[in-house]
Amino acid sequence: MAGRKAVRDRTTKESEVHVELDLDGSGQAEVATGLPFFDHMLAQLARHGQIDLVVRTSGDLEVDAHHSVEDTGIVLGGALAAALDDKAGVRRFASASVPLDEALVDVALDLSGRAYLRYDVPFGREAHPLGSPGFEPQLAEEFWRAFVGSAGLTLHIGLRHGQNTHHVLEASFKAVALALRDAVRLEGVGVPSTKGVL
Repeated sequence: MAGRKAVRDRTTKESEVHVELDLDGSGQAEVATGLPFFDHMLAQLARHGQIDLVVRTSGDLEVDAHHSVEDTGIVLGGALAAALDDKAGVRRFASASVPLDEALVDVALDLSGRAYLRYDVPFGREAHPLGSPGFEPQLAEEFWRAFVGSAGLTLHIGLRHGQNTHHVLEASFKAVALALRDAVRLEGVGVPSTKGVL
């Protein structure tokens, strides 16, 4: 595809995932994973990252939501890596702090080519699944781990304050979106590394 766009598909015995991504979009999202809360989070990623995004996931939700969430992360991360190509001209580093009422989440990322996730977002025992079918809060970490591994980026997500599970997760996705939007911004011509490759 022309421009900073990518289409990726993945089929396993546990899920089918289709992703279309345009890094230079306007934040439009068409998301259907069978998990309404997860759909809402991915739409936040698109909207605040100014990424046009299509995600269609069909998974074995009757077993568990884990496969659908993780596999979506794998395919979305792969699409991001493909759209970035050699990363020439990108800003590379970015960070964001996002509040949502009582919640405040800090994010820093590096389009490093090295997969690393630091996820410091604890949830208490009172945290319940969100939506129906339910999205277990800890699935967010599984999503980000799969996304980072496939995209080849370094991502730190830390909760500074927050009790409401919905607020904490939504602030996390919005913060990653803002940081990603900044990191992929074109502001030069060469690859931003002394090694000459990322």
